[in-house]
Amino acid sequence: MSESQETSGAENGGDSPTDRELRPAVGNRVSVVLGAQWGDEGKGKVVDLLAQDADMVCRCQGGNNAGHTVVVDSVEYDFHLLPSGIINPKVTAFIGNGVVIHLPGLFEEAEKNERKGKGLKDWEKRLIISDRAHIGTAKTRASRQEGIGPVYSAKAARSGLRICDLLADFTTFSERYKVLAHQYKAMYPTLVIDIEGELLRLKEYVSRVKPMVRDGVHYMYEALHGPPKTILVEGANAALLDIDFGTYPFVTSSNCTVGGVCTGLGMPPQNVGEVYGVVKAYTTRTRGKEVGVTTGRKRRCGWLDLVLIKYAHMINGFTAIALTKLDILDMFEEIKVGVSYKVDNQTIPTFPANQEVLQHVDVQYETLPGWKSDISQVRSFEDLPENARKYTLKLTWPHQLPV
Repeated sequence: MSESQETSGAENGGDSPTDRELRPAVGNRVSVVLGAQWGDEGKGKVVDLLAQDADMVCRCQGGNNAGHTVVVDSVEYDFHLLPSGIINPKVTAFIGNGVVIHLPGLFEEAEKNERKGKGLKDWEKRLIISDRAHIGTAKTRASRQEGIGPVYSAKAARSGLRICDLLADFTTFSERYKVLAHQYKAMYPTLVIDIEGELLRLKEYVSRVKPMVRDGVHYMYEALHGPPKTILVEGANAALLDIDFGTYPFVTSSNCTVGGVCTGLGMPPQNVGEVYGVVKAYTTRTRGKEVGVTTGRKRRCGWLDLVLIKYAHMINGFTAIALTKLDILDMFEEIKVGVSYKVDNQTIPTFPANQEVLQHVDVQYETLPGWKSDISQVRSFEDLPENARKYTLKLTWPHQLPV
């Protein structure tokens, strides 16, 4: 654009023709499901519900350290890398560039779910993988303990390997893989990698994965600007596990807040539509079977904390909140809700970044009466007991959060 054209547009108080040509139409918007706490809020259930009307379901970050459980016709399906929305036979599933993929684990997961119940039908024809997604190493016992950190470390160090590298020259890929594997082993002495065995397995997967791979940026652009589509993004992990905004250093290696949707799929923020924050109504394991789908670890627990929910909302801009597992609180006479933080007897206005400060926080609780009745079969807000409705509405006060 020439200087005269640019000035002319500004002087006229509007866009020049060139400006208008360069500015694309917004196109389809994506709906996003994100965890608002530390994960395992029941995102899989929410995704499964929304995916019933979706054309496309996407994963934008994380790896097989994530776990979503979906129950269909009393059959339980476990997903770690695959978007759980793929259980809908009409859905196209997209794994974006922000996801790190252990290919053997991906196929093992798909085939395991394929054998369950009515099975995961035609998943290979309905799965699209970004060519820019990074490749993970063997999922050994040691690497499960280390998590997906090594892959994201290599990505940040510019020494990682991507799907596009695997589908190029395999000899060059093998040489780079060996160098990278030795780097991993130097960083994590307990990590066990069968280098030659992994390379052999990866070579076998080339022909299977190749038909699924697309230029992820172009694919996503076409999905956003082609015919009308209902597109759903399913976040892994949760806000308090975000590498930047979580309880660092006890976090995951990716951005699992709303910004990770754009960077992990290669799409502009203007295409983000509804953002659903999934909040678990409690954090106690007494009746909630609090064991991680992926890790098998029992979780640390506590009462609902509105300070951190507000913090998650500030980052993500939730347009609505899905409150899950409310029925787990049926048995309590009284229920506490964290409403503010104090440090050294002074109320602090924010969720602290520093772990040492966080450990000294004195949570201020408000005690609410329980409802002492079974609500597991209730299907509308109006049919909940009065005290259950009051508890639910605490999410909207004093932070004006949408429910």
